[in-house]
Amino acid sequence: HAAALKLEYMLIDDGWYVGNQGNGRYSAEADITRAIPQLDLPMLIDHARQRGVGIWVWAHWRSLEPRMDAVFAQYQAMGIKGVKVDFMDRDDQQMVAFFHRLMHSAAAHQLMVNMHGAYRPTGLNRTWPNYLTQEGVLGAENNKWSRRITPTHNLTLPFTRMLTGPMDYTPGGFRNVAVGAFEPAFVAPRVMGTRAHQLAMFVVYESPLQMVADSPDMYVDADGADFIADVPASWDETRVLAGAIGEHIVIARRKGKDWYLGAMTNEQARTLDVSLAFLGKGAWAATSWSDGDAPTDVLRTQRVLASSDKLTLALKASGGAVVKLSPTE
Repeated sequence: HAAALKLEYMLIDDGWYVGNQGNGRYSAEADITRAIPQLDLPMLIDHARQRGVGIWVWAHWRSLEPRMDAVFAQYQAMGIKGVKVDFMDRDDQQMVAFFHRLMHSAAAHQLMVNMHGAYRPTGLNRTWPNYLTQEGVLGAENNKWSRRITPTHNLTLPFTRMLTGPMDYTPGGFRNVAVGAFEPAFVAPRVMGTRAHQLAMFVVYESPLQMVADSPDMYVDADGADFIADVPASWDETRVLAGAIGEHIVIARRKGKDWYLGAMTNEQARTLDVSLAFLGKGAWAATSWSDGDAPTDVLRTQRVLASSDKLTLALKASGGAVVKLSPTE
């Protein structure tokens, strides 16, 4: 599924190593260097590599901390590309020192890093370019037990938490329901708002590593999955075109010659007229993914636009839209 979606990496999450129960809890008996018998990790790494997909692994920080250098050396030798370290959950002097030590060790062993269960960003990614992203955000995971991940919350994050640095919100929930129909569920969790609202997060939310949140089968032949397969995770230029805290936002980001535009609204439906003056001269092929009748519906349309045009985006309540703009020449 990762290769079909053109994703560069796949994460093996909590529960993959011996003594790790998959419930986020630390066990002193856990062995972070040995996969459970059901998982042939070397075979999986090779299988993924042949399909152009790199493997990341999840790690509880307490299992990693006592022998970090040895563990990372083994991961590097196996061909693992990155580690998602979890459940630090504090920012005292000891934990900050652990962050610095981990970045140094991971860089020495050519491993990328995602710090989940982490405090808010403090600029460490400017020192360690292998440190791609971190949580420190009330993200999509909370839909499993909470009603707090509302569209208004989603429209507050770009103006607050995102200003401090990359955030691992884990967008891309494809079990989309209206706000009034939402119920927290630990199995097959749903998300408030439309699918286009989720797609827009891949443009609006800044994170050089974007985690696609839902189970792999949810993306097979699904409306909007083609956008996830196409959208970059790092950018050459950013323009904030419109926005109001907790209400709506429109951001345009450029990768190479292509522009990607993401728009989101809160629980209020709204129509936004967006200036395309940032595009420059020439004609631009525009592909749009926007709200349909049902929360899971995505309307895909194509047309040709110029920088003199106004782009009108009709966003449903808790909705969104994304547009890819490519020069026609």
